[in-house]
Amino acid sequence: MTEQRLRSPSLVQLAADAIRRMILAGELAEGERLIEERLTEQLGISRPPLREALRVLEQEGLIVTRPRRGSMVATLTDQDVFEILTLRTALERLAIELGVPVRFPDRLKDAQEALAEMEHCADAEDRGSLVQAGYRFHASLIALAGHRRLEEAYASVQQQLLLCMARNLYAREHFYEDLHEHVGRHRTLLELVEAGDPAAVLAELAVHGERSFSDLQSNAGSRSARDL
Repeated sequence: MTEQRLRSPSLVQLAADAIRRMILAGELAEGERLIEERLTEQLGISRPPLREALRVLEQEGLIVTRPRRGSMVATLTDQDVFEILTLRTALERLAIELGVPVRFPDRLKDAQEALAEMEHCADAEDRGSLVQAGYRFHASLIALAGHRRLEEAYASVQQQLLLCMARNLYAREHFYEDLHEHVGRHRTLLELVEAGDPAAVLAELAVHGERSFSDLQSNAGSRSARDL
């Protein structure tokens, strides 16, 4: 009994981590139904820890569960993506305006470590973990401002941002760049931060993250303006 209490939480967390990576890697598509039999076989676990793992992911907003329909990967509408990405842009702009030049060099450590992890993930072609490391990289830029409420605001949309970043990575890899080029854009951004020129950082951010969403943002913005 004691052994079971010690092992179960770890098994649940491992299962949640594995399914999260599959979602962020695009191996489980938006709106795709999660088949328990398939997942238990794929992950080598029984149904109780799987169902607990699915509850964890539901709380995070990565999956949704409907009565008599089971669980499926969460879906973002075009308007959802437009709102999330424009919010991200505004928060990151404020962070750069407040945090660059970097007054406390130790604040750069998290960004440097996240970039190294991104490089490792690109080498391994681990797209799910690459998305998560990419979020940590951008969150570390937010932290440069030393502004607790700004960090909390960014963290409040973490899971939605992860879904957007996963969709963005898929689009960019298929149409614009390979995984190492994706990491290279982040390396350029960090070098500009380290150089201490906020205007250069903001210029890079303006073209950095959502080229694949530019038409989407424009179209969603037009719809929003018409609805006012």
